[in-house]
Amino acid sequence: MPVPAQPKIYHIVHVDRLASIIADRFLWSDAEMVQRQGVGTTIGMSNIKARRLNELSLSCHPGLRVGHCAPFYFCSRSVMLYLIYRRNEELTYKGGQEPIIHLEADLHASIAWAKQNNRRWAFTLSNAGAYYFEDRSDIAQLGDINWDAVQTRQWSGNGISRSVKEGKQAEFLIEQAFPWHLVERIGVYSQGYVQPVSQAMQGAAHRPGIEIRRDWYY
Repeated sequence: MPVPAQPKIYHIVHVDRLASIIADRFLWSDAEMVQRQGVGTTIGMSNIKARRLNELSLSCHPGLRVGHCAPFYFCSRSVMLYLIYRRNEELTYKGGQEPIIHLEADLHASIAWAKQNNRRWAFTLSNAGAYYFEDRSDIAQLGDINWDAVQTRQWSGNGISRSVKEGKQAEFLIEQAFPWHLVERIGVYSQGYVQPVSQAMQGAAHRPGIEIRRDWYY
């Protein structure tokens, strides 16, 4: 499929982290979270987080480590969310997918903000936590992403190439932090999470819409 006209990007986070994101006005990179001793539940794999912080750098921005960037996927219902749903044995977090919320933003607006604020940005063609991935920092190369893989709901199983799973995990990365005011929409698993999200945004200057998006989950 061609590059979407208005690509969206998605960050998944435990609902108990939302209040601190709003208070700080930024979604921080893992490197910043380590320094700030961020509050709330960590949902990622600690060994992969360490690798992104200490070993993996972007070829298009030499010296910039993956873990020094705030990460986004190009789709909801990510492979990572599936591991959370399945309570993968490598995850310390075992609370399942229901408390996880999706923060949706617009790719082009995000890149424009990055340029205006001298923040380096990049996108990868696969999982930026793996030892081998390709990255780009030219918007004209968005077509290098496997958009069919990004959008598919069937990324594993008999007859499906491993490259589909890899392509689905393409990432958008922005140096240091992502501003809260660029979040356009929040997707939640069920009605039970509308109130906690709304409460976390109480008094905030920016209050994106909350939608129950069961189709964004497993």
